[in-house]
Amino acid sequence: MSVTATARITAAADGRGSTALPVLESEGPLALRRTRSPDPAYARVTVVGAMSAPLGGDRLAVDALAGDGARVTVDSAAATVALPGAGPDAGRPASYDVRLGVGEGAELHWLPEQVVSAQGSALDMTTRAELAVTARLVLREEQVLGRHGEHTGRLSTRLTVRRAGRALLDQQLAYGPGAPGGWDGAAVLGGHRAVGQLLVVDPTFGHAPPTPRLLGPTAVLTPLAGPAVLVTALAADARLLRAVLDEALEGLLKETNARRGA
Repeated sequence: MSVTATARITAAADGRGSTALPVLESEGPLALRRTRSPDPAYARVTVVGAMSAPLGGDRLAVDALAGDGARVTVDSAAATVALPGAGPDAGRPASYDVRLGVGEGAELHWLPEQVVSAQGSALDMTTRAELAVTARLVLREEQVLGRHGEHTGRLSTRLTVRRAGRALLDQQLAYGPGAPGGWDGAAVLGGHRAVGQLLVVDPTFGHAPPTPRLLGPTAVLTPLAGPAVLVTALAADARLLRAVLDEALEGLLKETNARRGA
């Protein structure tokens, strides 16, 4: 039987230089846990899978809000594996919707583990972020196309980011059976099985964004038309992909910290 569930996170500045979590609501397979943060100024929430999900027909969602002045990191304990449904749900697509809000002077780091598209599965995933003018966002998305030794399922993703009500990024990708032709060709994946992106939105990029550059043979950093940069990368596997994105994030955070201190 398919599952419909929504988990909710609200982070709020506590007035003492730290961040409280007044709302932490788990539901269905989405279990939320407050975990220790290496930086006491940030709250940290880890999403723990309470059961196998998403399966065919499941409708899952996470709502995360960082209120004005709040600083929070949301990660996950393990990869999310999209699996085919069984019985009456066999062949039905699952959906996973992520809705993020970041208020004035707030900062949200959205850093989940990979989404793995298992053979025979079908998943439609959307991530929508609404940012205030002075909000900061670090967002990482990684997809692994098929488990070891198998073909990928069907996976579609859409990432939409709006800042002060204006579009900053709207990007849609699709892989696997039923995706537009050429998705696995030399001009797109070129035989790679892991694809990811890293988005960093920071007001300090507004007047002098980082210069576009290659970050290796299959990764590129691109400034957007707004105070943001997008890193897009391909790799043979999840481990290599994470190494590229981690190195890019470390460099971008050093740059934003230096700009704030200037």
